[in-house]
Amino acid sequence: MAWVALFLAGVFEVVWALIMKTSDGLRRPWPTALTLAAMAVSVVLLAHAMRTLPVSTAYAVWTGIGAAGVAVVGMLVFDESANALKLASLALIVIGVVGLRLFGGAETGH
Repeated sequence: MAWVALFLAGVFEVVWALIMKTSDGLRRPWPTALTLAAMAVSVVLLAHAMRTLPVSTAYAVWTGIGAAGVAVVGMLVFDESANALKLASLALIVIGVVGLRLFGGAETGH
């Protein structure tokens, strides 16, 4: 269950970053409120995952999902640049997240 919470925490990290993009520097009330709500959900889910997963694994996976997810959505939705080196770098992040899932973090049972 911790891995599901961690994955969802990463998804909400992507959500808040993308909503923040529409907030005009946190000057628009509704996108700002949605950003803060998504941040809160993301952190609560991360905290839940950290109850049983090692902090090093949980935090790295959370930020990896967020970084890669925002970059991919930015390229697809906001027409940000996508070149071979950028895509290769994103692939390395994904490989790292998968590697941490497979090898880096057994649940501790706490």
